[in-house]
Amino acid sequence: MKQYVVIYESGLHNWSAFVHDLPGCVSTGATREETERSVSEAIALHLRGLREGGLPIPEPTCVAGVVAVAA
Repeated sequence: MKQYVVIYESGLHNWSAFVHDLPGCVSTGATREETERSVSEAIALHLRGLREGGLPIPEPTCVAGVVAVAA
């Protein structure tokens, strides 16, 4: 099982998500929870499309981390 890093961003009225290692794989939702569900579906559809098209499945290359800074 491959694991891809997903970046979540909050907007004025919604959330969005993108997967750096899967260009074009994005999703949005009204809440972060909704966006987490929809991006999971988007990843599955993206990978299925690659397989059906005979294209290679990209290996995950990104690693996420959080850096704490004094405000």
